Amino acid sequence: MLEIVNEEPVEKPVDDSAVEEEVFYRIQFREGGQQSTAVAVIPGLLAGTTVIVQTDHGFEPARIARYSAMCGCKGQNRQASYTIMRLANSEELEKYQSLAENETRAFQVCNALIETHRLSMNLVRVERFFNGSKMIFYFTADSRVDFRALVKDLVQEFRTRVEMRQVGVRHETKMIGGIGTCGRELCCSSFIKNFDSVSIKMAKEQDLPLNPTKISGVCNRLLCCLTYEYETYRKQRKNMPKTGKRIKIGNEDYLVKRQIPLQEAIIAENSAGEEVVLKKQDWKAFLAVKKEGVEKKREKKGGE
Repeated sequence: MLEIVNEEPVEKPVDDSAVEEEVFYRIQFREGGQQSTAVAVIPGLLAGTTVIVQTDHGFEPARIARYSAMCGCKGQNRQASYTIMRLANSEELEKYQSLAENETRAFQVCNALIETHRLSMNLVRVERFFNGSKMIFYFTADSRVDFRALVKDLVQEFRTRVEMRQVGVRHETKMIGGIGTCGRELCCSSFIKNFDSVSIKMAKEQDLPLNPTKISGVCNRLLCCLTYEYETYRKQRKNMPKTGKRIKIGNEDYLVKRQIPLQEAIIAENSAGEEVVLKKQDWKAFLAVKKEGVEKKREKKGGE
């Protein structure tokens, strides 16, 4: 007699090695240029390896600068600016090596043509697309420049599309690069993508000297790093007694002369004309008493 046995399907274990895992790298399109984050499914790429990257205008070669470790932000998907498609082949490597030479030559030719046409402009950088479909000439100028004749000569010289792009002094510094007063690579050329507005108010909020040479960068504009701690200082000062206000702690009256936000302390002048440092526990007591008095007035007014 034939016996039929119903067997439940057995779920096969998943081979983790077969799942393609995303790896993040820091890449550079040009030597000494700004680094960007790129994602790939190719593990173990060494620094200096040339890869082909997907950009908004097609494939571009780039070099691996370093491996980019995962950040400690749990529950958040990491974002990458570019996607690494594959390794560059020998033909692409040879073409990539000559790309910098072509851009240098284009820079020299354009500078000569600028002098020929007597244009008031300063050439900053030349970028050529890897597929040769376009060249971008970045320049600075104090006013509008009529570069139509220049573009015509450039198109005739290089037989490709030409775009003249005017940039500000901050973008110029970002492209050229350099070392800041802090001794590190300029923020704009190392990691900043978009420039935030910077005002003198930020320097005042942080009690910085208003000497232009002290709070300006190599671009002669206010330092970008003034924005980094501005919000912290502003929030700290908001909860502290204001400069010029009179406060009473115990039986002593004080005149607030200056705030020290990072230490959560204030410098105040007592009735004897002496300057003393009042710590957080001292002026917090004054604010608590003041708040209690305000609440009592509101209750009294509401009762009437």
